[in-house]
Amino acid sequence: MTAAKHQASRETGRRPGGRAGIRDVAAAAGVSITTVSDALNGKGRLPDATRHHVRSVADRLGYRPSAAARTLRTGKSGLIGLTVTTYGQEPFTFTEFAYFAEMARAATSAALARGYALVILPATSQHHDFDVWSNVALDGTIVVDPSDHDPVVTDLVRRGIPVVSDGRPAGSLPVTGWVDNDHEAAVLDLLDHLADSGARRIGLLTGTGTDTYTRLSTSAYLSWCERTGQEPVYEAYPAHDPCAGAVAADRLLARPDRPDAVYGLYDPNGTDLLAAARRYALRVPEDLLLICCSESTVYAGTEPPITTLSLKPARIGTTVIQLLIDAIEGAAGREQVRQVMPTELIVRTSSHRRIRRTRVNAPRKPPAVDR
Repeated sequence: MTAAKHQASRETGRRPGGRAGIRDVAAAAGVSITTVSDALNGKGRLPDATRHHVRSVADRLGYRPSAAARTLRTGKSGLIGLTVTTYGQEPFTFTEFAYFAEMARAATSAALARGYALVILPATSQHHDFDVWSNVALDGTIVVDPSDHDPVVTDLVRRGIPVVSDGRPAGSLPVTGWVDNDHEAAVLDLLDHLADSGARRIGLLTGTGTDTYTRLSTSAYLSWCERTGQEPVYEAYPAHDPCAGAVAADRLLARPDRPDAVYGLYDPNGTDLLAAARRYALRVPEDLLLICCSESTVYAGTEPPITTLSLKPARIGTTVIQLLIDAIEGAAGREQVRQVMPTELIVRTSSHRRIRRTRVNAPRKPPAVDR
């Protein structure tokens, strides 16, 4: 080794020509190999400052745990499952939706950062697929929006596999923990926003599913209607079927008690409602105010741009991974962990009614009178 290479290795803490190993991290952090292992795996009784210091050094050196070595040492595969079971009986491809795609991307990155890989499992509730899943040695699984009495969750827990839910599980599903938004608060806020923008009869496009997102959002709408004295105006359809969404949007705007503002719970609802408004010669936002829940950037370029509610799926994806890996590695307690994430209303033209302004000139002074 030349003097220059030796000096470089001392400064970076990395072996020349190779990636950093656990010994390199221990040397650079000034701690033992055991301390590095405990800090990175969430084990031991280390001070928070020590754990943070070791992880910072590992990040700086680009250290990644060896999956093969961990499997031999712990008997774990390093594989985490991700699935959507709510629409298991239907031909549903969840990665085609912006929310799920962004959530999965964030979850994949968060898992890799802690030495795990994400496996996308088929969105099905058929029993024969449980047998397929059993061929994959999963350390844990993330289930998105499980329905009441979800058989997939029950089967995974029975096999001793930790499960964390993206979405508040209904009933007494035995999940290790869950992460969700405050859907009631989000819906109430956006309904107030529409009312403040001049809406007098707000409608809802909702789903027929039993998942908590649909149930809580619809319940919040009905509560708001009761509080404000408005008669509910809504249409429900199977959320997994985009064609049904377009039909429901048309049905809602064809009603004799047609709303002058609509909130759509699902991703395609914004474009569905915009198309239906054009068919009925309704101007947005002059005749109809629109908001939909979506992570898609498409709505920033529609005519007019549509206001969207963002559920922040990247933050949720990262958080569910952290909760699940903590459970897998024994760093979590026995109590069910629950975390509620904030939402963001991205306000655009579709939810602000244009107000015609009348220009009033200042009164003119009377002409001077010659005396």
